[in-house]
Amino acid sequence: MSKRPFAIVLALSIAPSLSAQQDFSQVKVTVVPVVPGVYMLQGSGGNIGLSVGGGGAFVIDDEYAPLTERIRAAIATVTPNPVRFVVNTHWHGDHAGGNENMATGGAIVVAQENVRRRMGTEQFNALFKSTTPASPAGALPVITFTDEIAFYVNGDSVQVMHVANAHTDGDALVMFRGANVVHMGDTFFNGMYPYIDVSSGGSLVGMIAATDRGLAMTNESTRFIPGHGPLADRASLMAYRKMLSTVRDRIGALIAKKRTLAQVLAAKPLADYDETWGKSFMKPEQFLTIAYTSLSKSGARARR
Repeated sequence: MSKRPFAIVLALSIAPSLSAQQDFSQVKVTVVPVVPGVYMLQGSGGNIGLSVGGGGAFVIDDEYAPLTERIRAAIATVTPNPVRFVVNTHWHGDHAGGNENMATGGAIVVAQENVRRRMGTEQFNALFKSTTPASPAGALPVITFTDEIAFYVNGDSVQVMHVANAHTDGDALVMFRGANVVHMGDTFFNGMYPYIDVSSGGSLVGMIAATDRGLAMTNESTRFIPGHGPLADRASLMAYRKMLSTVRDRIGALIAKKRTLAQVLAAKPLADYDETWGKSFMKPEQFLTIAYTSLSKSGARARR
């Protein structure tokens, strides 16, 4: 996981064009075995999922454009076959920034329909008060789906499922049914507070629902590839889910008492969680602000 300051990491995440301004020269892409035939790649940005076999390389997310050749080189250490498909778990640049390069190399890019919609139009992020220009046409997914799509590659059945309004409004979970591996995308930040892109339709309630979906379709032996953080087991995802639900309950109770954001920040309702979950790029006050904003919007919708 990158050690860049929070603002830079998240700015890169939501604005692919900014990646060209950053120095990626020291980034190394490592290959982490998950189960036979399935790997997790880590460079700078979101974790990449990889399935290999006679059907070609099946890739989940592709990080930043400047890293494409290093990603390809890492893939080549475990398979001589080219990348056939790339599935985006959502639209952010640290997960979809390499799309155009991968497509130029012959890969077919697939994503939930909201991913193409957001990548194809200018996006505004209220948290950073920043605008992300539309991606070039060559970076856009060429196949989209609404709820689910299935692939049959490398001897496995791969189910890609939309989870609504979680990290964004276009998130997908990707399950390798035979291998018993799930890529959770940024619905799962393993061991850390997550970033929730409220401006892109994300919500804390949706993040909890996404973890519930991941838990419901798996078992004790399932391995989970998070959007950020180390490879995880079921216990790690359950601990993350418990943290999210505690955040929802505590902040929700303060919102019900008409507490302002300033009052909630001063109360430090997550102090006992901050030492464990707040030591990465998403700092406690930043996460608390996003959670408060998300739950306030959810409450407003519920009252209508």
